[in-house]
Amino acid sequence: MSNRWIFPTKKNNTNAGSTCCLVRSFDVQDILYEDNHLLIINKQPSAIVQGDKTGDEPLSETLKNYIKQKYHKPGEVFLGVVHRLDRPVSGAVIFARTSKSLTRLNLMLKEGNIHKTYWAVVHHRPPKPEDCLTGYILRNEKQNKSYCYESPVAGSQTAELKYRVMGHSDRYFLLEVKLITGRHHQIRAQLASIGCPIKGDLKYGYPRSNPGGFIHLHARSLEFLHPVKHESIRIIAQPIPDPLWDFFSRSVDSLSNFQA
Repeated sequence: MSNRWIFPTKKNNTNAGSTCCLVRSFDVQDILYEDNHLLIINKQPSAIVQGDKTGDEPLSETLKNYIKQKYHKPGEVFLGVVHRLDRPVSGAVIFARTSKSLTRLNLMLKEGNIHKTYWAVVHHRPPKPEDCLTGYILRNEKQNKSYCYESPVAGSQTAELKYRVMGHSDRYFLLEVKLITGRHHQIRAQLASIGCPIKGDLKYGYPRSNPGGFIHLHARSLEFLHPVKHESIRIIAQPIPDPLWDFFSRSVDSLSNFQA
């Protein structure tokens, strides 16, 4: 059995409306956790989690093929999408292998019992070294973009996250972001609203794209109780190979080793 499954992505121009343009293969090394109930993947920036209007094969279908081949499944394979990551974002994403685990994980997500931590790289120093951002987000479906407001407007939803500055280089700052609510493009929109658009994120005001159209936003970790085994699960996802991600990963590892 092959250890690699290829899914095509459309090649887009890296302008304000584009997403990722690199073709990326799914590799078994992207699997962070797998058992009979769950499959957790370190998503690559070119992948879409679930089907969209582009017609590109989503990660959910690629993983169904992987399960079908690995476990010699004769019929249809069930795989439920628990949550999503935007296409240009990398990191840990959960899939459910049974309807029971999907139902329980959906409830856990709704009740805030799946704790997600992100890394974001920004060019401008945030106003405070750490803060809780609260406001209201309104999604524009036509533009596929969200807008932040200090007060509620028609159709808006409350949005809340916490961030802290973890480190910096000569030109960039690494933020740890913890979502309290999960709104469309929430981290991207709320960081842009305080003058800190994410590196490479043209849609939210960063002046230049990254090669391949990815942005420097990464779903770093997940913490939750296993929906069936009731064991504590903590997942760490490494960012993609990239000079800036590599620098910050080394910096964080050095600080962790010093504090230990």
